[in-house]
Amino acid sequence: MADIGRLLTAMCTPFTDEGGVDFDAAQELARLLVADGSDGVVVAGTTGESPTLSDDEKIDLLRAVKEAIPDASVVAGTGGNDTRHSVELSERAARAGADALLAVVPYYNKPTQEGMYQHFKALAAVGPLIMYNIQSRTSANMTAETTLRCAQEPGVIGVKEASGNIDQMGFVCGGAPGGFRVWSGDDGFTLPLLAVGGYGVICVTSHLAGTAVKTMIESHLEGRNEAAARLHQRLLPLITTLMTAASNPIPVKTALNRLGFRAGPFRLPLTQMDEATTARVMRAVDAAGDLVTFKPRVEVA
Repeated sequence: MADIGRLLTAMCTPFTDEGGVDFDAAQELARLLVADGSDGVVVAGTTGESPTLSDDEKIDLLRAVKEAIPDASVVAGTGGNDTRHSVELSERAARAGADALLAVVPYYNKPTQEGMYQHFKALAAVGPLIMYNIQSRTSANMTAETTLRCAQEPGVIGVKEASGNIDQMGFVCGGAPGGFRVWSGDDGFTLPLLAVGGYGVICVTSHLAGTAVKTMIESHLEGRNEAAARLHQRLLPLITTLMTAASNPIPVKTALNRLGFRAGPFRLPLTQMDEATTARVMRAVDAAGDLVTFKPRVEVA
């Protein structure tokens, strides 16, 4: 199995003022994120406003980003609540060069645990698959038992765990077969998950503080637990603000724009934050001080 990396940024999708995907800006953003510590990126995930991207846009975005960071991992978000469509999109992404696929637990349908297993089994037949468990968005939690059952499928390489339940995460880590990896899907759970056997994080905050998140992970792996804890504690105010000021990715994309990177507008139904909320987000960015290492090299036209 290819090394996907411990720190993956769930990348925003830049849009032009007219609302189209800004592929040049996406390439530049991917390069900046890798330069700031990310081992790779996820394109067309929740943070990338995937519900508003067409299949063709998702595949074109994947190709553009893969071209920009050929030595880093590019994971394609191909999940949905229609297994047949998810398989078709996954096949296109695999042909376009995705290093792995990321697929969320099917939402709205509220499948049974058996349905979740069959869904992921079908997707894992296409290519290396990272499952994504996030009950707050899907209304259905994939249990540790189902996660571990899926982990026996040859194509399933790991799970992005955002259940918010550290006990569940610990059961998954403790029962997983060799090579199965558990990434945190909540930035604030990165260090706690590492402590119970997790592998890394698929992160939003790393748009702004990639080096700090990377250093926290490395400090833990090297046994420098106090240093890792200090970084965790310093990052928490920024993480919390980015996750609570408004629905992700509104706060982080707004911050990118305010820092000088033209990430562009949102696609409806997402909208801009009001000025008071924007000011709150930027105060958190300012308060993070030297943790914020994202520095646009150029303004993308």
